[in-house]
Amino acid sequence: MTIIVNSETMDVPEGSTVRQLLTRLNIDKRPVAVERNKSIVSHRIFDTAILVNGDVLEVVTLVGGG
Repeated sequence: MTIIVNSETMDVPEGSTVRQLLTRLNIDKRPVAVERNKSIVSHRIFDTAILVNGDVLEVVTLVGGG
């Protein structure tokens, strides 16, 4: 199925979760914020939030600094 992540089209397997997407993007170990179809996805449901064809996601990694 096809989704859009940070304005880029991406094919992912049917039934993929937000967590699986983050793993695929190699950012599953970093603090991130995920917006799905203009709604924030709680970190608590990354493992159970199943993506559907046409979802539009914004994934933002948090960067520390000073």
